[in-house]
Amino acid sequence: MIIDVHTHIFPDEIINNREKFFIGEPEFASIYKNSNAKMVNYKDMLEMMDEQGIDKSVIFGFPWNKIEFAKLNNDSVIEAVKKYPDRFIGLCCLNPLTPGSEEEVKRCFLNGLKGVGEIAFYHSDITEEISEKLNKIMKLCFEADYPFLVHTNEPVGHMYPGKADMKLKNIYNFVKKYSENKIILAHMGGGIFFYTSMKKEVTDVLKNVYYDTAAVPFLYKKEIYKIAAEFAGEDKILFGSDYPLINPKRYFKDMDEVDISDKLKRKIKGENAKILFKC
Repeated sequence: MIIDVHTHIFPDEIINNREKFFIGEPEFASIYKNSNAKMVNYKDMLEMMDEQGIDKSVIFGFPWNKIEFAKLNNDSVIEAVKKYPDRFIGLCCLNPLTPGSEEEVKRCFLNGLKGVGEIAFYHSDITEEISEKLNKIMKLCFEADYPFLVHTNEPVGHMYPGKADMKLKNIYNFVKKYSENKIILAHMGGGIFFYTSMKKEVTDVLKNVYYDTAAVPFLYKKEIYKIAAEFAGEDKILFGSDYPLINPKRYFKDMDEVDISDKLKRKIKGENAKILFKC
């Protein structure tokens, strides 16, 4: 079974009128003001999955600042999950610092969504203050045994839309604070898994952390799949395409061109996600 743990969908209202949703949403505008930045609904997603051989996709919207925008987007995810429960797993996506976010997470869980994400702070870091404010939502995820998927990125290298000025120390402190939660660090966690080679503390702190491959073809050499599995563990790497940014087959092609076992490919492509999402 192939499971894509990182994909974005939007309702037609947002897709067809994206400029309307730039107001008060500088993070959304910075990524989607470019008309070439593709947006898809769940029907488009399903068509892509059939074409690319994806059995299930974890779908979510955007971490909107305005709670009404978040609800609109989350409703499209809820609709998709209810209509195609065998193909979609949905996450609640919003800005968790926005008033009403806790109630929205509860509503989404009651309507069949299985976690929170992709949460992102594109114009800041995951500071101690932000980490503290996530406490109630992290508690909801822990009690439901649902994962929390958060945007992370490498602190060095070229800039691109969506890349934040992020420090590995802050990612680490956030994970340490919520080390009993199941946490997915998007985009390979900014490379924090390299520190699992340390003898003290780090391995235990990162014990419940998973790393998705979203945008890997744009960021890392193909050998990253082998290296990440060696450091983080074969059970902790999750295939995520970041579709519609990149087609899934791009990842599969790269995996086939590096020296990793078929067993590891199966784990990355879906076996690990199947266990994590209990599907």
